[in-house]
Amino acid sequence: MPPRVNVLGVGIHCVDMDSVCNLLLAAASRRERGYVCVRDVNGVVAALKDPELRRIHNQSLLTVPDGVPNVWIGRLRGHRSMRRVYGPDLMLEVCRRGVPLGCSHFLYGGGAGVVEKLAGALQQRFPGLKIAGTMTPPFRRLTDTETDDLKQQVADARPDFFWVGISTPKQERFMAAYTPRLDAGIMLGVGAAFDIHAGIVRDAPRWIKPTGFQWMYRLYQEPRRLWRRYLLHNPVFIAHVMLQLTGLRKYPMDTV
Repeated sequence: MPPRVNVLGVGIHCVDMDSVCNLLLAAASRRERGYVCVRDVNGVVAALKDPELRRIHNQSLLTVPDGVPNVWIGRLRGHRSMRRVYGPDLMLEVCRRGVPLGCSHFLYGGGAGVVEKLAGALQQRFPGLKIAGTMTPPFRRLTDTETDDLKQQVADARPDFFWVGISTPKQERFMAAYTPRLDAGIMLGVGAAFDIHAGIVRDAPRWIKPTGFQWMYRLYQEPRRLWRRYLLHNPVFIAHVMLQLTGLRKYPMDTV
């Protein structure tokens, strides 16, 4: 596996899109299990405040740099080939590369009707794409009956990739808890990718994605939902990164 860089106690793998896709498709071909955290600044700050969430990230198969600031820190640490792995783009690329390999996908998340729209959009974009199943979960913890139903659906489908779109940190907790319980290959928490590819939310223009200011575009689109995340968490992230880079504070990468 590629090395990790410590970002406020979260170990983020030093990867790019191509290396991540190669690793995931190889793991799927071996029917390996594991989960992938797609990590932005908001998720790092959430993990900073929650030791259990931090451990979940550090026990992942992969934790990839969704946020550009995470890439900048990796490059400062000497990992010059590190590149952003944006969740919605990762979903498209894994789907595209998986078609000729016969990979199958399960979609779990979104609001009412989102997974159906998402499945249709992905299959239209990638003819031959196998959608093995879909489920729209409730906005709460699953009951025992609902868990049994999900386990049966997944056992029947046996997907290579299980996509989770229920936002951070719920999706990371879900993946850590359910990876050993479901007969699925690789779980990936991609949050906003569901709404973007289903056509519910517009993706940011390509030119803004490498700049580190994509958060401003998302805030413009959904100010009531996202203002707290960006306007409160971004300054916290910057302050703690300065403490880490100057050596004034240590941020251990907990794994147990």
